[in-house]
Amino acid sequence: MAESEPQEGNYDNMVKMVEDLNRDLEKLLEEMEKLTVQAIWMAYDMVVIHTNPDLANSMRRLEDAFLSCKEEVEKKWQDVLSESKGEEEKKE
Repeated sequence: MAESEPQEGNYDNMVKMVEDLNRDLEKLLEEMEKLTVQAIWMAYDMVVIHTNPDLANSMRRLEDAFLSCKEEVEKKWQDVLSESKGEEEKKE
């Protein structure tokens, strides 16, 4: 009877290991599915861009507009910082 107890414990450990392995494999499978979906959408987007040159041109114009807007905001921010520093120096 004493011999069966260690075997039962060993069996329980194996069952737990298998369950943990299954859980880990399921998580990995879900992550792979998510990555696959993302890759498919990326491929779809590339096909759309390549087959529709107007879209690529629109994206370029949008990016240019964004960059010029960002540049203006940075200039304004620098002006605001300069003004606030000037006001602080006048107070002192």
